[in-house]
Amino acid sequence: MQQVTVRVPASTSNLGPGFDCLGVALRIYNSVNVTGDRLPEQRHPEIVSQAAGRFFKQARRRAFPFSVSIVEKIPRSRGLGSSATIRLGILHALNQLSGDPFDQRTIFQLCAELEGHPDNAAPTSFGGFTVVSASRPRGAFIFQRFEVSARLYFILLIPDFEIKTSLARQILPSKISHLASVKNCANACTIAAAFAAKEYEKLRGAFVDHIHQPFRRKLIPFLPAVIASAEKAGALGAFLSGSGSTICAITLRHPDRIAAAMKGAARSSSSRTIVTRADNQGARVIRSQTTNH
Repeated sequence: MQQVTVRVPASTSNLGPGFDCLGVALRIYNSVNVTGDRLPEQRHPEIVSQAAGRFFKQARRRAFPFSVSIVEKIPRSRGLGSSATIRLGILHALNQLSGDPFDQRTIFQLCAELEGHPDNAAPTSFGGFTVVSASRPRGAFIFQRFEVSARLYFILLIPDFEIKTSLARQILPSKISHLASVKNCANACTIAAAFAAKEYEKLRGAFVDHIHQPFRRKLIPFLPAVIASAEKAGALGAFLSGSGSTICAITLRHPDRIAAAMKGAARSSSSRTIVTRADNQGARVIRSQTTNH
């Protein structure tokens, strides 16, 4: 039997105005271990079965039985790309067990299709800061990737409640104003340029969003207070991570002070904070071995 273990990083997406387009991989990891079995295939969670089904169909490979174990360090349904890590881990592991029919870009495409949006799949796949087109010209998501300096800290306030992405999308309006779209476009471009040039001070003030955070605050009532407290404590800015419930702040200095301010503003003793940095490697097969029984 062959065993493959894939380490996959968390991600924070949207970064405020970059809805479904911007993301950063973070140094928090899920590890997905897949073993090719001789026994009849076990029942898998739906997220695993869907990823496996898509892989075997796309690769035109005969499906084989396998078992899965996952070491989860990324909290579920908190806007940190947990579902993308599981899908990507399964795809990479099955690809390795099948003789590597796909390259990394193809696996990213499959993961993004399964996710329904590419902003977590891209940084989780390739690491760093990614800008990805939500549209699919010529059938493929187009992305750009940039290294992120270790000088930059990411402070996560993780509440004790989950938010399903489907619910967070349902509350968004079907139309937005011309002015809101222009402001978001300007801010998203500023963020992309600052990350590309590694001129992080220019991020200050650019995380303001007008198309999803104002509506999702009903799901996280303390969102404005936490963002304001982070900025007052010295953060370059703060935003709802993905669809929430995590709130992320970015800073070049004093991360612990900012974390304490965010936790105080949330007024929830069960919320926790994590200070981390960007991951520039993305998903990696960290172990592949064959065992005899």
